[in-house]
Amino acid sequence: MVLSRGFASDNNAGIHPDIMHAVAEVNTGHCVGYGDDPFTSRAMDRFKEQFGGQIEVFFVFTGTAANTLGLRGAAQSYEAVICAETSHLNVDECGAPEHFAGCKLIPVHTSDGKLKPADIEPLLEVSGNEHHSQPRVVSVTQATELGTVYTPDELSTLFGYAHDRGLVTHMDGARLCNAAATLSTGLKQITADTGLDILAFGGTKNGMMAGEAVVFFNRNLAEGFKYIRKQGMQLASKMRFISAQFDAFFTDDLWLKNAEHANTMARMLASRIDSIPGCRIMYPVEANGVFVHIPPETVDKLLKDYFFYVWDGQKSIVRLMTSFDTEMEEIEGFTSRLEQLMKS
Repeated sequence: MVLSRGFASDNNAGIHPDIMHAVAEVNTGHCVGYGDDPFTSRAMDRFKEQFGGQIEVFFVFTGTAANTLGLRGAAQSYEAVICAETSHLNVDECGAPEHFAGCKLIPVHTSDGKLKPADIEPLLEVSGNEHHSQPRVVSVTQATELGTVYTPDELSTLFGYAHDRGLVTHMDGARLCNAAATLSTGLKQITADTGLDILAFGGTKNGMMAGEAVVFFNRNLAEGFKYIRKQGMQLASKMRFISAQFDAFFTDDLWLKNAEHANTMARMLASRIDSIPGCRIMYPVEANGVFVHIPPETVDKLLKDYFFYVWDGQKSIVRLMTSFDTEMEEIEGFTSRLEQLMKS
């Protein structure tokens, strides 16, 4: 069953035609499995062009695996990961980081989804106390789950603070491309150049079919990760089909074009909604997510026509996500229906 288009998630979008073409192109003949093939080698070169030459890259299937296994490579079972309470790690991974990585998550309340040094400082008082899980990793999400974006300076300040205290830095980059598009930077400028150690880089939300990457900027942390990936059941035998996607993703800045379009559509959607009396945009629209307060009786009626998620039922806040293939007609149809319902 193919659902009608809505604003539930950028995961619901299809696959960009260039990505589909790239997968079809490598579907000829045989080549060595498990990444020892020319397509994977070329994709690795693409990553180095984007993120810098001194990196280690490992492809996996899912974002949850990229986050969880990356953390497993950085933290012992008695150590802890500091993250925003709204983070995917804390809310939407069914306890996978704690179950498979073995480390404890310490969620922090934030007003905008972004961690700051002042949020971390009180949590370090337990360092050296054997009765407490030891803080080891600071994990951020870029763009955040509230649709906000860390600036390069904010990341550099946070990561510098963390490193000065012996902590490892990790980023859930499921929507990193959208953040880069907003900031008008390259990917390296908001990862390697800010002091990031480990990145879970995603393409699935931005036009790819399947496949994520764990990128180590601190190569010492990558030692033994190939065994962790295999033990974590994430070593692809036919890796060329993941690699071909990333190759196309980075060709002619497809990643950026897709993200820019999604971001533009989000701003247009927010602008239309903001003009409707009784609706209120809750957070700055800095990527491809729009969070809106809509009266609950209107939400119920609107859900009969459009698919989207209620983010906070108590406060009647809904989340609307745009994607690389969102069209203006969809925005016009949605906002017209919303305006009609708000008047009824």
